Amino acid sequence: MTKLTGSLPEVISSLRVDVNEHLASLVTEVEPSALYDPVRYVLAGGGKRLRPIILLLTADGFGVTEKEALPAALAVEVFHNFTLVHDDIMDHSVERRGRPTVHTRWNQDVAILAGDYLLSLAYTQLSRSHPEILQPMTAVFGEMVKDLCEGQTLDKEFETRRDISVDDYLRMIDAKTGALLRACLELGGVLGRATADERRLLRQAGISVGRAFQIRDDLLDVIAEDDRWGKKVGGDLVEGKRTYLLLRCLELPEGDDRSWFERIVENDGLEEHLIPEARTRMIEAGVIEDAGKQIEHYTRMAEQQLNALSARRSLNTLSALLSGMMDRVH
Repeated sequence: MTKLTGSLPEVISSLRVDVNEHLASLVTEVEPSALYDPVRYVLAGGGKRLRPIILLLTADGFGVTEKEALPAALAVEVFHNFTLVHDDIMDHSVERRGRPTVHTRWNQDVAILAGDYLLSLAYTQLSRSHPEILQPMTAVFGEMVKDLCEGQTLDKEFETRRDISVDDYLRMIDAKTGALLRACLELGGVLGRATADERRLLRQAGISVGRAFQIRDDLLDVIAEDDRWGKKVGGDLVEGKRTYLLLRCLELPEGDDRSWFERIVENDGLEEHLIPEARTRMIEAGVIEDAGKQIEHYTRMAEQQLNALSARRSLNTLSALLSGMMDRVH
Protein backbone atom coordinates (compact mmCIF):
# COMPACT_ATOMS: atom_id res chain seq x y z
CA MET A 1 0.00 0.00 0.00
CA THR A 2 1.09 3.58 -0.66
CA LYS A 3 1.83 5.92 2.19
CA LEU A 4 1.71 9.24 0.30
CA THR A 5 -0.98 11.38 1.87
CA GLY A 6 -1.83 15.05 2.18
CA SER A 7 -2.27 17.96 -0.19
CA LEU A 8 -0.19 18.23 -3.37
CA PRO A 9 2.25 20.79 -1.87
CA GLU A 10 2.65 18.64 1.25
CA VAL A 11 3.32 15.48 -0.76
CA ILE A 12 5.82 17.23 -3.04
CA SER A 13 7.62 18.85 -0.10
CA SER A 14 7.83 15.56 1.78
CA LEU A 15 9.20 13.67 -1.23
CA ARG A 16 11.73 16.41 -1.96
CA VAL A 17 13.02 16.28 1.63
CA ASP A 18 13.36 12.49 1.44
CA VAL A 19 15.21 12.63 -1.89
CA ASN A 20 17.60 15.32 -0.63
CA GLU A 21 18.34 13.41 2.57
CA HIS A 22 19.14 10.22 0.70
CA LEU A 23 21.24 12.02 -1.92
CA ALA A 24 23.32 13.53 0.88
CA SER A 25 24.06 10.07 2.26
CA LEU A 26 25.00 8.34 -0.99
CA VAL A 27 28.71 9.20 -1.03
CA THR A 28 30.63 8.34 2.12
CA GLU A 29 34.09 7.98 0.60
CA VAL A 30 36.60 10.72 1.39
CA GLU A 31 39.72 9.97 -0.64
CA PRO A 32 40.66 10.94 -3.23
CA SER A 33 39.07 14.24 -2.27
CA ALA A 34 39.58 15.57 -5.81
CA LEU A 35 36.88 13.10 -6.89
CA TYR A 36 34.49 12.90 -3.97
CA ASP A 37 34.40 16.57 -2.98
CA PRO A 38 33.03 17.69 -6.38
CA VAL A 39 30.60 14.74 -6.44
CA ARG A 40 29.16 15.78 -3.07
CA TYR A 41 29.15 19.39 -4.30
CA VAL A 42 26.97 18.39 -7.27
CA LEU A 43 24.53 16.32 -5.23
CA ALA A 44 24.12 19.17 -2.74
CA GLY A 45 23.32 21.64 -5.52
CA GLY A 46 19.60 21.67 -4.85
CA GLY A 47 16.88 21.94 -7.44
CA LYS A 48 13.21 21.02 -7.50
CA ARG A 49 13.94 17.25 -7.78
CA LEU A 50 11.02 16.98 -10.19
CA ARG A 51 12.29 13.88 -11.95
CA PRO A 52 12.56 11.61 -8.90
CA ILE A 53 9.27 13.02 -7.62
CA ILE A 54 7.57 12.17 -10.92
CA LEU A 55 8.93 8.62 -10.66
CA LEU A 56 7.81 8.25 -7.03
CA LEU A 57 4.32 9.54 -7.79
CA THR A 58 3.99 7.21 -10.77
CA ALA A 59 5.13 4.23 -8.71
CA ASP A 60 2.74 5.22 -5.92
CA GLY A 61 -0.09 5.21 -8.43
CA PHE A 62 0.67 1.55 -9.10
CA GLY A 63 0.72 0.71 -5.38
CA VAL A 64 4.51 0.78 -4.88
CA THR A 65 5.82 2.17 -1.59
CA GLU A 66 8.24 5.06 -1.51
CA LYS A 67 10.85 2.81 0.11
CA GLU A 68 10.71 0.35 -2.79
CA ALA A 69 10.77 3.07 -5.45
CA LEU A 70 13.43 5.28 -3.88
CA PRO A 71 16.53 3.58 -5.37
CA ALA A 72 15.23 4.14 -8.92
CA ALA A 73 14.24 7.71 -8.03
CA LEU A 74 17.74 8.39 -6.75
CA ALA A 75 19.17 6.79 -9.90
CA VAL A 76 17.34 9.18 -12.22
CA GLU A 77 18.27 12.23 -10.13
CA VAL A 78 21.94 11.23 -9.93
CA PHE A 79 21.93 10.61 -13.68
CA HIS A 80 20.28 13.98 -14.29
CA ASN A 81 23.06 15.67 -12.32
CA PHE A 82 25.65 13.74 -14.31
CA THR A 83 24.22 15.19 -17.53
CA LEU A 84 24.32 18.71 -16.08
CA VAL A 85 28.02 18.40 -15.20
CA HIS A 86 28.92 17.31 -18.72
CA ASP A 87 26.48 19.77 -20.36
CA ASP A 88 28.17 22.62 -18.48
CA ILE A 89 31.52 21.56 -19.89
CA MET A 90 30.19 21.42 -23.46
CA ASP A 91 28.34 24.73 -23.08
CA HIS A 92 31.25 26.45 -21.31
CA SER A 93 28.85 27.47 -18.53
CA VAL A 94 30.40 29.17 -15.52
CA GLU A 95 27.39 28.98 -13.19
CA ARG A 96 24.68 26.47 -12.32
CA ARG A 97 21.88 27.26 -9.83
CA GLY A 98 23.76 30.27 -8.53
CA ARG A 99 27.00 28.38 -7.89
CA PRO A 100 30.18 27.91 -9.95
CA THR A 101 30.01 24.89 -12.23
CA VAL A 102 32.29 21.97 -11.38
CA HIS A 103 34.77 22.63 -14.18
CA THR A 104 34.92 26.29 -13.13
CA ARG A 105 35.43 25.64 -9.41
CA TRP A 106 37.89 22.80 -10.02
CA ASN A 107 38.86 22.07 -13.63
CA GLN A 108 37.60 20.22 -16.68
CA ASP A 109 39.40 16.95 -15.91
CA VAL A 110 37.88 16.85 -12.44
CA ALA A 111 34.43 17.59 -13.86
CA ILE A 112 34.67 14.77 -16.41
CA LEU A 113 35.70 12.27 -13.75
CA ALA A 114 33.03 13.48 -11.30
CA GLY A 115 30.44 13.07 -14.04
CA ASP A 116 31.68 9.58 -14.86
CA TYR A 117 31.41 8.62 -11.20
CA LEU A 118 27.86 9.99 -11.01
CA LEU A 119 26.88 7.84 -14.00
CA SER A 120 28.27 4.77 -12.24
CA LEU A 121 26.49 5.76 -9.03
CA ALA A 122 23.19 6.06 -10.91
CA TYR A 123 23.49 2.48 -12.17
CA THR A 124 24.48 1.32 -8.68
CA GLN A 125 21.26 2.79 -7.28
CA LEU A 126 19.21 1.25 -10.08
CA SER A 127 20.74 -2.17 -9.32
CA ARG A 128 19.04 -2.08 -5.91
CA SER A 129 15.70 -2.70 -7.64
CA HIS A 130 13.95 -6.01 -6.98
CA PRO A 131 15.67 -8.84 -8.94
CA GLU A 132 12.35 -9.72 -10.57
CA ILE A 133 12.23 -6.40 -12.42
CA LEU A 134 15.92 -5.53 -12.65
CA GLN A 135 16.22 -6.52 -16.32
CA PRO A 136 13.34 -4.32 -17.60
CA MET A 137 14.45 -1.48 -15.30
CA THR A 138 17.97 -1.64 -16.73
CA ALA A 139 16.62 -1.84 -20.28
CA VAL A 140 14.51 1.30 -19.83
CA PHE A 141 17.44 3.12 -18.23
CA GLY A 142 19.84 2.08 -20.98
CA GLU A 143 17.47 3.19 -23.73
CA MET A 144 17.11 6.53 -21.96
CA VAL A 145 20.90 7.02 -21.87
CA LYS A 146 21.15 6.22 -25.59
CA ASP A 147 18.32 8.57 -26.53
CA LEU A 148 19.67 11.39 -24.42
CA CYS A 149 23.13 11.09 -25.97
CA GLU A 150 21.54 11.21 -29.44
CA GLY A 151 19.51 14.26 -28.44
CA GLN A 152 22.51 16.08 -27.02
CA THR A 153 24.47 15.33 -30.21
CA LEU A 154 21.67 16.80 -32.32
CA ASP A 155 21.47 19.84 -30.05
CA LYS A 156 25.17 20.52 -30.56
CA GLU A 157 24.82 20.01 -34.32
CA PHE A 158 21.95 22.50 -34.41
CA GLU A 159 24.31 25.22 -33.16
CA THR A 160 25.97 25.41 -36.56
CA ARG A 161 23.22 24.28 -38.92
CA ARG A 162 21.08 26.87 -40.70
CA ASP A 163 18.31 24.53 -41.90
CA ILE A 164 16.66 23.55 -38.60
CA SER A 165 12.86 23.40 -38.63
CA VAL A 166 10.46 23.43 -35.69
CA ASP A 167 9.72 19.75 -36.41
CA ASP A 168 13.46 18.97 -36.26
CA TYR A 169 13.61 20.74 -32.91
CA LEU A 170 10.65 18.81 -31.49
CA ARG A 171 12.28 15.51 -32.46
CA MET A 172 15.47 16.62 -30.73
CA ILE A 173 13.44 17.51 -27.61
CA ASP A 174 11.92 14.02 -27.62
CA ALA A 175 15.42 12.62 -27.21
CA LYS A 176 17.29 15.19 -25.12
CA THR A 177 14.57 16.43 -22.76
CA GLY A 178 11.89 13.80 -23.17
CA ALA A 179 14.11 10.74 -22.69
CA LEU A 180 14.67 11.21 -18.97
CA LEU A 181 11.11 12.31 -18.24
CA ARG A 182 9.80 9.38 -20.26
CA ALA A 183 12.05 7.03 -18.30
CA CYS A 184 10.85 8.43 -14.95
CA LEU A 185 7.26 7.59 -15.86
CA GLU A 186 8.00 4.19 -17.36
CA LEU A 187 10.33 3.14 -14.52
CA GLY A 188 7.56 3.98 -12.07
CA GLY A 189 5.28 1.73 -14.08
CA VAL A 190 7.81 -1.11 -14.25
CA LEU A 191 8.17 -0.95 -10.47
CA GLY A 192 4.40 -1.41 -10.25
CA ARG A 193 4.38 -4.28 -12.78
CA ALA A 194 2.52 -2.20 -15.36
CA THR A 195 1.19 -3.93 -18.45
CA ALA A 196 2.66 -3.35 -21.90
CA ASP A 197 -0.24 -1.02 -22.77
CA GLU A 198 0.21 0.93 -19.54
CA ARG A 199 3.92 1.34 -20.19
CA ARG A 200 3.15 2.57 -23.71
CA LEU A 201 0.83 5.25 -22.30
CA LEU A 202 3.46 6.24 -19.75
CA ARG A 203 6.05 6.63 -22.52
CA GLN A 204 3.67 8.73 -24.58
CA ALA A 205 2.94 10.94 -21.58
CA GLY A 206 6.68 11.35 -21.07
CA ILE A 207 7.13 12.59 -24.63
CA SER A 208 4.28 15.09 -24.17
CA VAL A 209 5.71 16.30 -20.85
CA GLY A 210 9.15 16.65 -22.40
CA ARG A 211 7.86 18.87 -25.19
CA ALA A 212 5.83 21.02 -22.80
CA PHE A 213 8.76 21.26 -20.41
CA GLN A 214 11.29 22.37 -23.04
CA ILE A 215 9.00 24.86 -24.79
CA ARG A 216 8.21 26.31 -21.36
CA ASP A 217 11.94 26.60 -20.69
CA ASP A 218 12.44 28.37 -24.02
CA LEU A 219 9.54 30.74 -23.33
CA LEU A 220 10.75 31.64 -19.84
CA ASP A 221 14.14 32.54 -21.29
CA VAL A 222 12.38 35.39 -23.08
CA ILE A 223 9.60 36.51 -20.71
CA ALA A 224 10.68 35.61 -17.17
CA GLU A 225 11.97 38.03 -14.58
CA ASP A 226 15.58 37.49 -13.47
CA ASP A 227 14.81 36.89 -9.79
CA ARG A 228 12.27 34.14 -10.61
CA TRP A 229 14.03 32.55 -13.55
CA GLY A 230 17.40 32.09 -11.87
CA LYS A 231 19.25 32.72 -15.15
CA LYS A 232 19.97 35.72 -17.33
CA VAL A 233 16.81 36.48 -19.31
CA GLY A 234 17.43 36.30 -23.04
CA GLY A 235 20.56 34.22 -22.65
CA ASP A 236 19.53 31.82 -25.42
CA LEU A 237 19.04 34.71 -27.84
CA VAL A 238 22.41 36.22 -26.94
CA GLU A 239 24.04 32.87 -27.71
CA GLY A 240 22.03 32.44 -30.91
CA LYS A 241 20.70 29.12 -29.59
CA ARG A 242 18.08 27.43 -31.76
CA THR A 243 15.03 27.37 -29.49
CA TYR A 244 11.37 26.80 -30.24
CA LEU A 245 10.69 30.55 -30.24
CA LEU A 246 13.58 31.51 -32.49
CA LEU A 247 12.77 28.74 -34.96
CA ARG A 248 9.12 29.85 -35.05
CA CYS A 249 10.35 33.36 -35.85
CA LEU A 250 12.45 31.98 -38.70
CA GLU A 251 9.30 30.37 -40.14
CA LEU A 252 7.32 33.64 -40.15
CA PRO A 253 6.18 34.99 -43.54
CA GLU A 254 8.78 36.98 -45.43
CA GLY A 255 9.08 40.44 -43.94
CA ASP A 256 10.90 42.69 -41.48
CA ASP A 257 10.36 40.45 -38.45
CA ARG A 258 11.66 37.32 -40.12
CA SER A 259 14.67 39.18 -41.53
CA TRP A 260 15.38 40.66 -38.09
CA PHE A 261 15.52 37.21 -36.49
CA GLU A 262 17.46 35.70 -39.38
CA ARG A 263 20.26 38.14 -38.51
CA ILE A 264 20.52 36.52 -35.06
CA VAL A 265 21.45 33.26 -36.77
CA GLU A 266 23.76 34.98 -39.25
CA ASN A 267 25.56 36.84 -36.45
CA ASP A 268 25.68 33.81 -34.11
CA GLY A 269 23.73 35.66 -31.45
CA LEU A 270 21.98 38.85 -30.40
CA GLU A 271 23.43 41.89 -28.68
CA GLU A 272 22.14 41.99 -25.11
CA HIS A 273 20.59 45.45 -25.38
CA LEU A 274 18.33 44.17 -28.18
CA ILE A 275 16.60 41.53 -26.01
CA PRO A 276 13.60 43.82 -25.22
CA GLU A 277 13.10 44.47 -28.94
CA ALA A 278 13.24 40.74 -29.67
CA ARG A 279 10.59 40.15 -27.01
CA THR A 280 8.35 42.86 -28.44
CA ARG A 281 8.69 41.51 -31.97
CA MET A 282 7.85 37.99 -30.76
CA ILE A 283 4.76 39.26 -28.98
CA GLU A 284 3.54 41.24 -31.99
CA ALA A 285 4.18 38.31 -34.35
CA GLY A 286 2.16 35.97 -32.11
CA VAL A 287 5.12 33.72 -31.34
CA ILE A 288 4.85 34.16 -27.56
CA GLU A 289 1.14 33.33 -27.67
CA ASP A 290 1.82 30.30 -29.87
CA ALA A 291 4.43 28.97 -27.42
CA GLY A 292 1.93 29.26 -24.57
CA LYS A 293 -0.66 27.36 -26.59
CA GLN A 294 1.85 24.61 -27.38
CA ILE A 295 2.72 24.24 -23.69
CA GLU A 296 -0.98 23.90 -22.90
CA HIS A 297 -1.51 21.46 -25.79
CA TYR A 298 1.24 19.07 -24.76
CA THR A 299 0.34 19.33 -21.07
CA ARG A 300 -3.26 18.37 -21.86
CA MET A 301 -2.01 15.48 -24.00
CA ALA A 302 0.03 14.19 -21.05
CA GLU A 303 -2.98 14.47 -18.76
CA GLN A 304 -5.16 12.53 -21.21
CA GLN A 305 -2.54 9.81 -21.56
CA LEU A 306 -2.22 9.49 -17.78
CA ASN A 307 -5.98 9.56 -17.30
CA ALA A 308 -6.28 6.67 -19.76
CA LEU A 309 -4.33 4.52 -17.32
CA SER A 310 -6.72 4.65 -14.42
CA ALA A 311 -8.28 6.91 -11.82
CA ARG A 312 -5.64 6.06 -9.23
CA ARG A 313 -5.26 8.96 -6.80
CA SER A 314 -1.53 9.39 -7.14
CA LEU A 315 -1.63 9.51 -10.92
CA ASN A 316 -4.18 12.29 -10.54
CA THR A 317 -1.71 13.93 -8.19
CA LEU A 318 0.96 13.51 -10.84
CA SER A 319 -1.30 15.13 -13.44
CA ALA A 320 -1.90 18.05 -11.10
CA LEU A 321 1.83 18.45 -10.53
CA LEU A 322 2.59 18.50 -14.25
CA SER A 323 -0.25 20.89 -15.02
CA GLY A 324 0.78 23.31 -12.27
CA MET A 325 4.40 23.19 -13.35
CA MET A 326 3.51 24.08 -16.94
CA ASP A 327 1.04 26.80 -16.04
CA ARG A 328 3.65 28.96 -14.32
CA VAL A 329 5.07 30.68 -17.39
CA HIS A 330 4.54 34.32 -16.44
